[in-house]
Amino acid sequence: MPEARFLFGLQQPHYKTLGSCQLGRLLFVMCGIFISLNQKEHKAPSEKLLDDLKKRGPDHVGIKPRTASLENTTQYMSKYHIWHLNFVSTVLSLRGDCIVRQPLEDQKSGCLLCWNGEAWKINNKIVEGNDAEAVFNLLLNAAQSYSTDVSSEISPDDQCVQNIFKAIASIAGPFAFVFLDAKSNRIFYGRDALGRRSLLLKRYEAGSFAIASVSDATEADGWIEVEADGINMLHLGASGASLSQKSDGITHIPWAIDLKPDSPYTLTYPFPLLNKEYSNKDNQILALDSPAVYQLYQRLQSSLAVRMLEIPCPSSLTAAPARVAILFSGGLDCTLLAGTIHNILPKWQDIDLLNVAFENPRVVQAAATEKSQAHPAVDSAYALCPDRITGLSSHGELLSTFPERTWRFISINVPYAETQAHRPDIISLIHPHNTEMDLSIACALYFAARGIGFTTDTNTNQNIPYTTPARILLSGLGADELFGGYTRHATAFDRRGYKALADELEIDFNRLGKRNLGRDDRVISHWGKEVRYPYLDEDLVSWALSIPTWEKCAFGQASDVEDTDTPTLEPGKKLLRLLAWRMGLKGAAAEKKRAIQFGARTAKMEGGKMKGTQILSTNSLNEKVQWQ
Repeated sequence: MPEARFLFGLQQPHYKTLGSCQLGRLLFVMCGIFISLNQKEHKAPSEKLLDDLKKRGPDHVGIKPRTASLENTTQYMSKYHIWHLNFVSTVLSLRGDCIVRQPLEDQKSGCLLCWNGEAWKINNKIVEGNDAEAVFNLLLNAAQSYSTDVSSEISPDDQCVQNIFKAIASIAGPFAFVFLDAKSNRIFYGRDALGRRSLLLKRYEAGSFAIASVSDATEADGWIEVEADGINMLHLGASGASLSQKSDGITHIPWAIDLKPDSPYTLTYPFPLLNKEYSNKDNQILALDSPAVYQLYQRLQSSLAVRMLEIPCPSSLTAAPARVAILFSGGLDCTLLAGTIHNILPKWQDIDLLNVAFENPRVVQAAATEKSQAHPAVDSAYALCPDRITGLSSHGELLSTFPERTWRFISINVPYAETQAHRPDIISLIHPHNTEMDLSIACALYFAARGIGFTTDTNTNQNIPYTTPARILLSGLGADELFGGYTRHATAFDRRGYKALADELEIDFNRLGKRNLGRDDRVISHWGKEVRYPYLDEDLVSWALSIPTWEKCAFGQASDVEDTDTPTLEPGKKLLRLLAWRMGLKGAAAEKKRAIQFGARTAKMEGGKMKGTQILSTNSLNEKVQWQ
């Protein structure tokens, strides 16, 4: 593919354009959401919950209480019943020169929207202006649009509801939301189909519950994660009796690929089914000149371009050295993001690489015993972390491959005592996730997102304290699930071939929202930062699901030994490895997969026999490891 080799070396489209379409000024916000529904009073968030919401959205706090008196149609209750609703939004403004205050309200209709996320596209068109306002207008129009044809079999009310679901399905981007349609007395809430933003629900007494971005640590029991498998609708006109039942009067509309004629409402799933076809042809070899390599490059670049547009200078600085930071282990996924973003952002914008390493007392003690040392140097506890070693190696490769940019490596060293001090907060944030694995992964993300560490002065070789000003963080999450990067993918192939591999990939993709993304959003957003996932862009995901498995990973493929230009690389995520190699990032292309909790050494701090699936106990908050 000589034309692809040539194009890889070209300057890519200017960062204000995407393809041939000039992009307008975009304004995005990331928010904290709290909604309460109560028959007795306007229930406000607790002081701790409101504080956590403000940390997610430090730029603005908006509160809008509502009271609705609705006629009751049952004979068992008084003629009217009253609902007290309280809408709270906190805002982190990420683009533009003004803050768009939430909750958004339409004075004429009384509709309200609490929006947390980004609508990159609506109906496949780039959003111009503020995305929350664009989504609100979209929903308002949908709620008021119906046919006056008396012969229609669908009632105007049902038409409006279906239009709202259609509008939600047209949004591309990560989001969680709550929308009050005051005209029909309905509340819609949910997450995008991948679950990239957090949303939790807690039921109190009959007919009373709350929806929030994070749980209330003072009353943690009972919070559940709103699943990313559909959108929920609550009809406030339902009787108090029905709302006291287990369903709370909530109708769940699942994301569906095949439309069901017997259902009054449909919510179209934005992704195709995973392509499980495979033909055992000897010539199916994934190599440097495979068309899929360049196709991946194009889609990854487009994904990054829309996510990097017009990111403002942080308000605390007049000239920010870095507006974007990458959660950087030095592995394949994050280094490939760094290399791709280089041709999108202006060269004068620095990029911070956030690399976290922990003082793990179990590992330190083992090293001390082996070396007959009472206390090995603390610095070595960080320097020997696997992710610190690979991070520095990949940082050096970025410097040599793209020398015209400042790549600032941020060493984030976390002493064990500091991990223990923040542990209760981290456990509260990840709730309702509650395993040792959840905690170990969250610890790494929590301190990495905080962005406090040191960088090395290239002139004096001295370490300088540094806190990243970037409020936008990039993560490589999704690459393993889409392109076969986990050890279990290799195991599945070894046992039953490509069919088992495809089944495993499907499981991993379908549980992204339940297993990872809501938890990670709660932890990272705690610092007033927003994480973006370029590998989970709708267009890129749809393409990755549609191509055959052998074009993504090369399990069972023979090496093309006659082609000296084709490197010998691991089969897991082979497509990404080939792209990294083509971009000159050969060290990263050959890097082995390593889980974040082992690379940063947050796993098994309290004991080597502890399993990741072990449930966190209340007493575990106060347990200490005694130094021998």
